[in-house]
Amino acid sequence: MKEPKRILFLSQEIYPYLAEETPIRMLNRRLPEMFQQKGFETRTFMPKFGDINERRNQLHEVIRLSGMNLIIDDTDHPLLIKVASIQSARIQVYFTDNDDLFHRRKGIADENGVEYPDNDKRCIFFARGVLETVKKQHWTPNIIHCSGWMTALAPLFLKRTYSDEPFFANAKVVLVIDDQEYQTPFSTKFAEKLCAHDGITANDVRSIAGFPVGYEELMRLAIDYSDAIVFASPNVNQRVQNYAITKNKPILEYTDLEDTARYLEFYNSLLTTNE
Repeated sequence: MKEPKRILFLSQEIYPYLAEETPIRMLNRRLPEMFQQKGFETRTFMPKFGDINERRNQLHEVIRLSGMNLIIDDTDHPLLIKVASIQSARIQVYFTDNDDLFHRRKGIADENGVEYPDNDKRCIFFARGVLETVKKQHWTPNIIHCSGWMTALAPLFLKRTYSDEPFFANAKVVLVIDDQEYQTPFSTKFAEKLCAHDGITANDVRSIAGFPVGYEELMRLAIDYSDAIVFASPNVNQRVQNYAITKNKPILEYTDLEDTARYLEFYNSLLTTNE
């Protein structure tokens, strides 16, 4: 019997864990369900932001997956993995958590709308946390779907830090670009922080070295290390969109939220290139 194809979803925002029904949150909620209905295996991860109510959403810690330390900027950050289910969709969502980076802190910005100054560390932590957890689960995805700028480092880590990992060796990395941008650039030392991780050299991140890293710079870096691009909004940053087009990678243009069948067709086309 042929094994089902597998898709790993890294999503910055998923409804209903972040309550407002924005288009990207709804898309990140519907795609895993749709692919499961079509016979795929899926696993879904998002950050455990502080405004996600654990009791209401029935989150609980997965002890066997928690406990490893991720070193970011010379500091150990213990990784906690929690899980919950969206019963109506029959999907599980795993959450990456850490007391310093996520616990008791809202999403991207505080209650006054001020973006957290360590969003760069949180970005690193989320990408590394997901990939280390999937390794620990011994689960081999065929497609890795990265939705939102907080997932933007996963393509770099996959193609450099995890390039020799058999779990990820043949996976196609799909970058999903929406219209949610951060406004406070990452520090001028962000490239140095990335180079502290195995496999990443100064040459790999030369495009962001030595100056503040804004949304556009981060997304261009993510595009460079992705295999395919999805525009998930009609209002994608035009400069980012133009850059993606110049790379001559497979692109799924913006499609209506209800037309999830186009995602199925696009992802199946990527899978056939591996066969």
